[in-house]
Amino acid sequence: MSDQEKSFDESIWQVVGDIVVGRVMSYGDVARVAGFPRRARMVARAMGRSPEPLPWHRVVRSDLTIAFEAGSEPYLKQEKLLLNEGVKFVKGKIIPIATDKGRELDEVLWGPEDS
Repeated sequence: MSDQEKSFDESIWQVVGDIVVGRVMSYGDVARVAGFPRRARMVARAMGRSPEPLPWHRVVRSDLTIAFEAGSEPYLKQEKLLLNEGVKFVKGKIIPIATDKGRELDEVLWGPEDS
């Protein structure tokens, strides 16, 4: 593994390891927060190379769905882990946690959507 790959992986591991219980981040958000925007597809590979267990189940698609095929064993495992942490689903989609007096997390972080 090159130094560049190692640096990328360690940055991803740090961000994933810091995801709070009961919260999720998208692969793209993990990459962006780690300092590697537009590298979402590389996040799962970096997570798979981690020498330490990571809370991998807290990383989901940008549309707030689990990336595994619905009903598959990995899907059911990830769903169970998230449910055990208090994450709520409706029709297979994670319900965003309201924060800051009921505003959605995206709005708190980036402001309201343009009308």
